[in-house]
Amino acid sequence: MSDQPNWSDRRVLVTGATGLVGAWLCRELVERGSYVVTYICDWDPQSELLRSGVVNRTNVVNGRLEEADVIERAINLHEVDTVIHLGAQTIVGTAFRSPRQTFEANIAGTWNVLDACRLHPSLVKRVVVASSDKAYGTSPVLPYTEDMPLQGRAPYEVSKSCTDLIAQSYAVTYGLPVTIARCGNIYGGGDLNWSRIIPGTVRSILQKQVPYIRSDGKAVRDYIHVRDVVTAYLHLADHADQPGMAGEGFNFSDESPLSVMDIYRAVCDAMDGWVEPFIANKAADEIPDQRLDAAKARRLLGWRPTLGLAEGMRDTVAWYRAYFG
Repeated sequence: MSDQPNWSDRRVLVTGATGLVGAWLCRELVERGSYVVTYICDWDPQSELLRSGVVNRTNVVNGRLEEADVIERAINLHEVDTVIHLGAQTIVGTAFRSPRQTFEANIAGTWNVLDACRLHPSLVKRVVVASSDKAYGTSPVLPYTEDMPLQGRAPYEVSKSCTDLIAQSYAVTYGLPVTIARCGNIYGGGDLNWSRIIPGTVRSILQKQVPYIRSDGKAVRDYIHVRDVVTAYLHLADHADQPGMAGEGFNFSDESPLSVMDIYRAVCDAMDGWVEPFIANKAADEIPDQRLDAAKARRLLGWRPTLGLAEGMRDTVAWYRAYFG
């Protein structure tokens, strides 16, 4: 991980702590000696946060993102100085089926977190909010740069465009020291959303089943390992309270976009060789081509990814072999 100073002096609230990024971020914060408060909705025993035992080294607050009073209480009671807001409904298909619930969690949840931070300026000194490359929506110009408009159209995209804009609004209107992360597709051990291409493929191959690709395999995305995303959030938090940073969004990517079939081949290469998949070609409401320019993060944050695809995929497959083994 990156060398960031003074985390042992920080009291950090992490929402979405049982998610893929949240679990590994909490592990890193605990190892750095931070006082970690995990905000958890569903107690999922399969989450890496629980399976690893890291949760036992944190202070757990149970609540939903829609519960503003609970969020504020967590910040006030634990005297939180750093908030990393990862909590969200993150599945595109779920958002398509249940837009209201997605909007409530992702949009209302974001303003609840940020307003709780606004109410306690003597405590909260830095905030990081998870947006997404999906916030940009479909664009004829690629790669996305941070000065491009946020114009999501499908429910999940809209929820992330709104998340992003709300964070900017709190920065401009109230001076809240908040920065925004826009990552590509995040992968790594601990992702148990089997509808996603990497965990779904690994599970199918390990269980001797035919891997299922719900799209036509042509959609292009950035893929970034969760360990590099963790360092991205730490870099953002360390810069959030610096002059001129409030409301700034940053893209995080290794700038090597791949098609779904490219990433499928990488999974097979990290396992036992090629396995012929079933290509369903049934994906709905997904942007065909997304790619991020990460020059701003390199220039202003000093952040760079450290795991190439081959190493990252070997690390990921090893985690799933242990999980299923």
